[in-house]
Amino acid sequence: MVTHSISREHSQTLPADDGPALVPAQILRNDLDALDAARALAASARTHAARRDQHRELPWQLIEQFTASGLGSITVPRAFGGPDVSFETLAEVFRLISAADPALGQIPQNHFGILQMLRGTATAQQQQTLFSAVLQGARIGNGGPERGTRNTLEIKTRIVRDGDDWQISGQKFYSTGALFAHWVAVKAVDEHQRLVMAFVRRGTPGLQIIDDWSGFGQRTTASGTVVLGHVQVPDTHVVEIWRQAQQPNIQGAVSQLMQAAIDAGIAAAAIDDTIAFVREKSRPWIDAGVERASDDPFVIADIGRLKLELHAAQALLRKAARVLDQTRHAPVDATLAGQASIAVAEAKVITTEIALHASEKLFELAGSRASLAEFNLDRHWRNARVHTLHDPVRWKYHAIGAYHLNGSLPARHSWI
Repeated sequence: MVTHSISREHSQTLPADDGPALVPAQILRNDLDALDAARALAASARTHAARRDQHRELPWQLIEQFTASGLGSITVPRAFGGPDVSFETLAEVFRLISAADPALGQIPQNHFGILQMLRGTATAQQQQTLFSAVLQGARIGNGGPERGTRNTLEIKTRIVRDGDDWQISGQKFYSTGALFAHWVAVKAVDEHQRLVMAFVRRGTPGLQIIDDWSGFGQRTTASGTVVLGHVQVPDTHVVEIWRQAQQPNIQGAVSQLMQAAIDAGIAAAAIDDTIAFVREKSRPWIDAGVERASDDPFVIADIGRLKLELHAAQALLRKAARVLDQTRHAPVDATLAGQASIAVAEAKVITTEIALHASEKLFELAGSRASLAEFNLDRHWRNARVHTLHDPVRWKYHAIGAYHLNGSLPARHSWI
């Protein structure tokens, strides 16, 4: 069931209670195809991104384009029929889409994080079921985080045996992608206090998705509430993700790579809009002695600094992705997992900083007119501020320093 609780002013048509229809999806052949599809989607998304944010119009048509294009299955392993693109390509896909609309970029982030988890934790049967579903156009939404817990690791949702199957009850929030999904991946604690992930089909009795996300940024991600009331789940759809923590892995680094790519996209869009506004609409300051704002020497210097910071962030993002790609060719031990996490953390720190800096600097350089609601340029800062709250970079500075100074390996979780 879908419940729509946003005010009437922002009402919109939602799909039927059994979730969105399954859109036939093509299967892309390789990395170049994936990048071409991402550029095409970004071109479509860029056109009305400001309007969608301003009116909180959920990007249903673009999500369907994302699926139909084959982008949803680009990381499915070749053994299961997917193109299994590189992490460098995955990061670039997220960066391209997020530069056009970071909400659209964030919606499938958990989908890909879950696909990565399946590679190392799910049984062969579970992999076959879920990878095949994704190749056919299925989207997977997030049912992990909860509100009102001591920290992000605590999970109150419980799953108990019910005959040969399972029954799950609880409530989730920050459920990015769930509203748009065909499957919701729900984290729960079993009777032995072990963490599992239950894959719940949309339309399953007791599953309720509430469109109550009211964040001031990333407004169209629909990252609201999922309620599970005695939801029945087949035994074959429950993955024992507690096993993942028992061995070194790159799960957290892969998740963070996509988050960093989203921030890099936000930064690029903010800088592009700054340059366009200064060229076309801004007036020069009276002491500059120039006819055009784009000839103001201080504006020119600041644009130069922003571009340098952006290019540095993009370079670190590519470097981090290449470090992750190296894990494809060797068993992942603690050393390699730590190296990957630190490389991604370095990128995440810099992409966070440039996203926030560029989206704030926009108004200083573009001037008072840029603050008018008709341009909705504040969406860049709002999106950057909300998205970068996902995990505090102050802890990444500590992890990076401890690694380089003392050889300390970072913690093993989804936020590093």
